[in-house]
Amino acid sequence: MSEDVVCDCLCHRKQPGSKLSSQQKIGEVIFSNFKRPELDAHQDVLKISSNPPGDSHFNAMIKDKESPIRSCHFVYIVALVFGTIIQFSDESEFVVDMSKTSLVHVPKDLPPNTKVLDLSQNNISELHLSDVSFLSGLKVLRLSYNKIQGLDISIFKFNHDLEYLDLSHNQLQKISCHPITTSLKHLDLSFNDFDALPICKEFGNLTQLNFLGLSATKLEQLDLLPVAHLHLSCILLDLEDYYMKENKKESLQILNTKKLHLVFHPNSFFSVQVKISVNSLGCLQLTNIKVNDDNCQVLLKFLSGLTGRPTLLNFTLNHMETTWKCLVKVFQFLWPKPVEYLNIYNLTIVESIDEEDFTYYKTTLKSLKIEYVTNEVFIFSQTALYTVFSEMNIPMLTISDTPFIHMLCPQEPSTFKFLNFTQNAFTDSVFQNCDTLTILETLILQKNELKDLFKTSLMTKGMLSLETLDVSWNSLEYDRRDGNCTWVGSIVVLNLSSNALTDSVFRCLPPQIKVLDLHNNRIRSIPKDVTGLETLQELNLASNSLAHLPGCGILSSLSILIIDYNSISNPSADFFQSCQKIRSLKAGNNPFQCSCELREFIQSVGQVSSDVVEGWPESYKCDYPESYKGTPLKDFHVSELSCNTALLIVTIVVPGLVLAVAVTVLCIYLDLPWYLRMVCQWTQTRRRARNVPLEERQRTLQFHAFISYSEHDSAWVKNELIPNLEKEDIRICLHERNFVAGKSIVENIINCIEKSYKSIFVLSPNFVQSEWCHYELYFAHHNLFHEGSDNLILILLEPIPQNTIPDRYHKLRALMAQRTYLEWPKEKGKHGLFWANIRAAFNIKVRLVTENDDVKG
Repeated sequence: MSEDVVCDCLCHRKQPGSKLSSQQKIGEVIFSNFKRPELDAHQDVLKISSNPPGDSHFNAMIKDKESPIRSCHFVYIVALVFGTIIQFSDESEFVVDMSKTSLVHVPKDLPPNTKVLDLSQNNISELHLSDVSFLSGLKVLRLSYNKIQGLDISIFKFNHDLEYLDLSHNQLQKISCHPITTSLKHLDLSFNDFDALPICKEFGNLTQLNFLGLSATKLEQLDLLPVAHLHLSCILLDLEDYYMKENKKESLQILNTKKLHLVFHPNSFFSVQVKISVNSLGCLQLTNIKVNDDNCQVLLKFLSGLTGRPTLLNFTLNHMETTWKCLVKVFQFLWPKPVEYLNIYNLTIVESIDEEDFTYYKTTLKSLKIEYVTNEVFIFSQTALYTVFSEMNIPMLTISDTPFIHMLCPQEPSTFKFLNFTQNAFTDSVFQNCDTLTILETLILQKNELKDLFKTSLMTKGMLSLETLDVSWNSLEYDRRDGNCTWVGSIVVLNLSSNALTDSVFRCLPPQIKVLDLHNNRIRSIPKDVTGLETLQELNLASNSLAHLPGCGILSSLSILIIDYNSISNPSADFFQSCQKIRSLKAGNNPFQCSCELREFIQSVGQVSSDVVEGWPESYKCDYPESYKGTPLKDFHVSELSCNTALLIVTIVVPGLVLAVAVTVLCIYLDLPWYLRMVCQWTQTRRRARNVPLEERQRTLQFHAFISYSEHDSAWVKNELIPNLEKEDIRICLHERNFVAGKSIVENIINCIEKSYKSIFVLSPNFVQSEWCHYELYFAHHNLFHEGSDNLILILLEPIPQNTIPDRYHKLRALMAQRTYLEWPKEKGKHGLFWANIRAAFNIKVRLVTENDDVKG
């Protein structure tokens, strides 16, 4: 595993002014010493890609090729930083951040339980015992970027748990040495005004110390003797103000450290000639190297004392300003050395670029990484520059964030397995007709000026071992319809994200592609007639314009699908049925239309494992209709009735049919239309009556009885009934003599019933057959309920069999069953009793209004 990057991480420092959350603060306090302000341009030792959502699967496979360099970044930082974060993640009240608050002294009102205290970037000039003695649990203390001039180590004698102490970037000139807590792991005294290295003999008791940062203007060989027995992980040595007296050669012996970071003056030409020797040095980092053709040899001589040991595997140069000629000399010097990983960050090339001879010795170098290049030479031979890099006999080459516009194809079969040319200015002509990169496995051309996908595919034709290709963040398009792209058959990982590709890109893909990243393009759908995607396992289509969730009909091996940030409103419910091998679906942040179709998709999501649908449920919300906007899909519910058309039809039609049948039965057997007509006529008559003035509307009785009978029974009525009633002074209303001409029959019937004290109905089989008799019975019965009086007298002239009464005359059936009726006896001897009962029914004194009374009124 590479160790140079670990050294980079340990020895860089935090830029002043950056802010963190309270929980991250603890980790940042430890992590902050990894980046110095002088090195701000070199922020990519642990370079986290800023790609859009959904890149993780693809970047992981691409960056596996860089794992020997990058893995130690991740493991070391996670162990160091996040271990501390986890320890205090639930105790954020123990973290006090008072940085950049213009303090002139340490506050006296700090919480006694404070464990992490950040007082950096203030104006504090003095420290006293009382400032920190009451903070018995203090573990981390940052006092960098203040104005402290003197330090008495004894002020920390009560801080037995102190592990991290940062006093860098102050004005310290001396230290009063006293015993210090042995729990200290990180001590930074760099970038101060010390004349000699501030080493106290008491530092030798810091058995847990990992990091030590120091400053000095002069060096003595045994300055570090008090800590020589300690096994330090990293020593940071600030030599910005170092000066050497003429004719005096200084030396410094560093016995035990794995990483050494030396920082020189940023604006002075390199002139340090001190001899530094380190046992078992694995990582060397130099910052602020300014050289030209005249003093280039001084740098090489300085490096000769540090780079000859076989343990030095990682070498990093930060902020280097040099001529092209000196840079080539540095390469030539390091080529036979045991260094395996060479990193150059923030490189500036000055003066001129001419062709230089370079002998490619057999080398142990595995990787050369050059990032952030500034070329101040504007007229030069492109071949002179590119040839040095294209012919290198190493496995891995990275040249990123540079103004290079091209790269030459190696003249001989190349040893490159990994090439990274991110953020250059390469065009479609790069590596065309190149047959010497036969063992290249990974090629990254991210953030260049590629435009034609067909030419990109043609570029890979001779790269017979190419497995991973990243051409994201270009301007690639593909408008051909013949699908005749010439990809090398070995490509399995292809990143085409952040380009200008449309649906036609699916006709221009490598034949054995397994991982495909197409996020952030202009794709609307996957054409149904596309073939050759049987091996595709991972597909990223995030941030496009897809309207539908694609199935797996043509993607038979698909296991990972990323399709968030599209225009999908109604994903198919049978997606999981067509994609049996899917083990990860990311489809959130789409404008879901909460409808019945979506209900089926939600149900299908609930039937799969919770690990399959990533971001569920927080990233899956309704966008339409407005009433459901923002509602999580898991909380969207709609009834089965409103979504099942067949059930809805049955629910509506069946009751309708039942109602129709019932109405039909009523119409046929109960003569409902007849009753409706009666109700209508009754209502109209009553409405006309309400229009009569109030005094005329009062009920006036003119008759004792209204007689209703069938014409077939008129003989009995006129010969028996009427004479016997009239001889008792009972005034009778008969239709033939009392109906008013000009009025309708119905209106006359109603008026006669209302003007009569009683209504007599002569019942017989003939009565049953008379519709008008039934009208009169209906109105009289209705008047019974309307007036609230008992005004019906039923006379059964002849027996009426029940089966002869029509079903529609149910009122007659009801009256005969519920009310007492008088039956006309056949024996003459019983006639007297019959007439007595009739007279008894009229045994109420009723004042009748005569016609003369009407006239008087």
